[in-house]
Amino acid sequence: MTTIGTSFAFTLTIKQPQPQLKDLTMSQSREINRRVLLNSRPQGAPTPDNFRLETTDLPQPSEGQVLLRTVYLSLDPYMRGRMSDAPSYAPPVELGEVMVGGTVCRVEQSMHPDFVEGDWVLGYTGWQDYEVSDGKGLIPLGQELEHPSRSLGVLGMPGFTAYMGLLDIGQPKPGETVVVAAATGAVGAVVGQIAKLKGCRVVAVAGGPQKCKAGIEAFGFDECLDHYAPDFAEQLADACPDGIDVYFESVGGKVFDAVLPLLNVKARIPVCGLIAHYNDTKLPEGPDRLPLLMQTFLVRRIKAQGFIIFDDYGSRYGEFLAEMTPWVAEGKVKFIEDVVDGLDNAPNAFIGLLEGKNFGKLVVRVGEER
Repeated sequence: MTTIGTSFAFTLTIKQPQPQLKDLTMSQSREINRRVLLNSRPQGAPTPDNFRLETTDLPQPSEGQVLLRTVYLSLDPYMRGRMSDAPSYAPPVELGEVMVGGTVCRVEQSMHPDFVEGDWVLGYTGWQDYEVSDGKGLIPLGQELEHPSRSLGVLGMPGFTAYMGLLDIGQPKPGETVVVAAATGAVGAVVGQIAKLKGCRVVAVAGGPQKCKAGIEAFGFDECLDHYAPDFAEQLADACPDGIDVYFESVGGKVFDAVLPLLNVKARIPVCGLIAHYNDTKLPEGPDRLPLLMQTFLVRRIKAQGFIIFDDYGSRYGEFLAEMTPWVAEGKVKFIEDVVDGLDNAPNAFIGLLEGKNFGKLVVRVGEER
């Protein structure tokens, strides 16, 4: 199911992934805990065999702890890196461990002074129905939450990534040209809309005519180009006659190849991901282009900065919410949610995410809100 936030006329038809873990498909229970584990490490693109769904007894909280029930689970590209044991900014998921992921949960039982039964919390409890927590790292969301899944998208990590990456690193100025990759995704859609609010011209890049249509009609971008087009690089050059001042990078691959020659002097590149390369098992064939890249960066004095949102900006989450919440409420920032029902569908939905099959912020509805 795909839902669009705020009111405007736009129809999307999304074919949802079908269950892959057939033996344990069932609704969320109040008596057992389903957990999706990392069964094996992918070699290239993940497959359903890399995951295993198991059931265990319901965990029980002790003094100072809470029992959390997962209602919504966020699926995000960074999870592919956590499936690998290659060195990275965060430790890998060990074989046989629960897959990591951000969640919106209900407090089912509380033996903690700061939480009561029925509270909504934002946590990191992973691909499972239940988790016991001592409260560390949980963000309280109150007893009443009108749209819980938004805390995993436009008002959560993706929106926070877009906000800080664009404004702190990209520093867009009125009249500048901002190019954003994956522009109808959870991060890119917010990047482009903030850039418009800041008075920029936004050239969006997305995969396929339907997503490009959404970029114009739903999000109000000035142009939206299909990176599958055989003449994509030429289209991008035509769409950016004055060059590119800010490029928000989350893709890499041929999109960055087309962007590189168009970067202006003192262009800025916030880098939050490289989804085109997450399944790579070796360096691409062809000539070494590192000298060209470094020469371009030197001659044009380009600033490129990678960032890990909560590591680098966690203390500013309140600042983000204070500005983004009214933007969303007033319809200044719109969003698309791609909602998949059932924990058993999470592996196939995640595989589809890495293939660009989702439309908007991908979340799994694990259980009922009440």
